[in-house]
Amino acid sequence: MTPVAMQAAHVPQVVQIEQRAYSHPWTPGNFTDSIASGYHMPLWFSKEVLVGYLVAMRGVDEVHLLNITVSPEYQRQGWGHMMLEHLCTWSRERGVHNLWLEVRASNLRAIEVYQAHGFVQEGLRKDYYPLHLGQREDAVVMSLQW
Repeated sequence: MTPVAMQAAHVPQVVQIEQRAYSHPWTPGNFTDSIASGYHMPLWFSKEVLVGYLVAMRGVDEVHLLNITVSPEYQRQGWGHMMLEHLCTWSRERGVHNLWLEVRASNLRAIEVYQAHGFVQEGLRKDYYPLHLGQREDAVVMSLQW
């Protein structure tokens, strides 16, 4: 399935999914700024319904996955795996050999998906993500190299 590039007109629809998927969602401004920065931001649709998206920032010799989200009603159907495979292919086509990300330590399902793609844990970022009532959660730093 061929993704389409996120445009400003897609942001309201993306934010709706973001708000349903996360306790601390990205804001419309986060997505708008990412578009303006030229990040890789493909969207996947099924029968004209937005299913998922990702936001990735390319560096000199690496790609940083900033956000990957599958709409809650489409989770556990292989979309996340397909989206990751797209990102790996996109990265390889650009001569990049290192892909990395942060994921909430409590997001075991996502960690399993990343591990299934060959990502390994590189470390932790203490108190990286916000929780409720001023608390914070660690991020697991993962990378994939080829």
